Amino acid sequence: MRVLAPHEERHDVNLRPAATAKVWLGVGQEHETVAVPGVALGHADVLIAIELSTVCGSDVHTVAGHRSAPTPLVLGHESVGRIIAIGDDGVKAVDGTELRIGDRVVWSVTVSCGDCDRCMAGVTQKCRTVQKYGHERIGPRWELTGGFATHAHLRAGTSIVRVPEALPATVLAPASCATATAWAAVSRGAGGHVLEGRRVLVYGAGLVGLSAVAIAADAGAEVTVVDPSPVRRAFAQRFGGTAVTASTGPADIVIEASGHAVAEAIAAADVGGTVVLVGSVFPGEPVPFDAEDAVRRLLTITGVHNYTGRELAAAAAFLTGTGRAYPFTEAVGAVYPLAEVDAAITAASAPDAPLRVGINPR
Repeated sequence: MRVLAPHEERHDVNLRPAATAKVWLGVGQEHETVAVPGVALGHADVLIAIELSTVCGSDVHTVAGHRSAPTPLVLGHESVGRIIAIGDDGVKAVDGTELRIGDRVVWSVTVSCGDCDRCMAGVTQKCRTVQKYGHERIGPRWELTGGFATHAHLRAGTSIVRVPEALPATVLAPASCATATAWAAVSRGAGGHVLEGRRVLVYGAGLVGLSAVAIAADAGAEVTVVDPSPVRRAFAQRFGGTAVTASTGPADIVIEASGHAVAEAIAAADVGGTVVLVGSVFPGEPVPFDAEDAVRRLLTITGVHNYTGRELAAAAAFLTGTGRAYPFTEAVGAVYPLAEVDAAITAASAPDAPLRVGINPR
């Protein structure tokens, strides 16, 4: 991420009416409204008018106190919106084309410098100076840091992907977390090999798991989904998987997307198989690990956390293309106005919650 020197000018954008952000102050406290009448864009920053955001499980975990987070904080990192201002230097999309005012876009959860050893190695989501939308404490010159707002201030180093007008916002908003993470998980499991005819087992039929099911099934894999919920299992079948309550293993690729079945996922992998851990993004009990068994079965056990800009672009292309065959339009249940963000988070944390709850700032 490029840092402006003190003498460098910023591009000031006045907003009438002022932008509005819902700010979370800590566990047990309701969100407060903050008005932001203007934004100072860096030379390669972008200002977005948010069309729709969705409540991710990590937002729920943060509000419940299951994850540490700096406050005051604007939560939300799954959004779609439209560019309304661009810094003086111009900004390119992931595909290398110049972004313009009016473009409809999704963007990465991470801001990366592009120059450190991790960025140069291709793991930009683990940049040495990474910042994350929906996870950063708000401060001067960067108040619009999350999706639960009318606008988002995207900093230089954010991967931005242009998306089509025709695709519903309810499909596109989760792309910048659930779909892109699922794409990264399936890609890691495939390891550069074709998925046609391979046995893929997915634990957890949340939106990350279901997205992985659709991506793998669309590529020709034989996909089985394990989830205790009959509603989720029924949904999983529409995403291209065979739904069960327990593993029928073994599988060539196992994707653990729930965070609650790590030991089962490792046990279900066949000889030479790959286990992709993607759901363990909150504190949990240590998992027993039999190293000898993993060695003798020639297992590959790998983790996936967030994604790269290329993976976000691939996920968006999937949703735009063959992904239209799957019921992503039904993933978002109720949509709440921004003023009712606390009610939206409560709805998203209910045992019978839909895959996603939406927040409409307009």
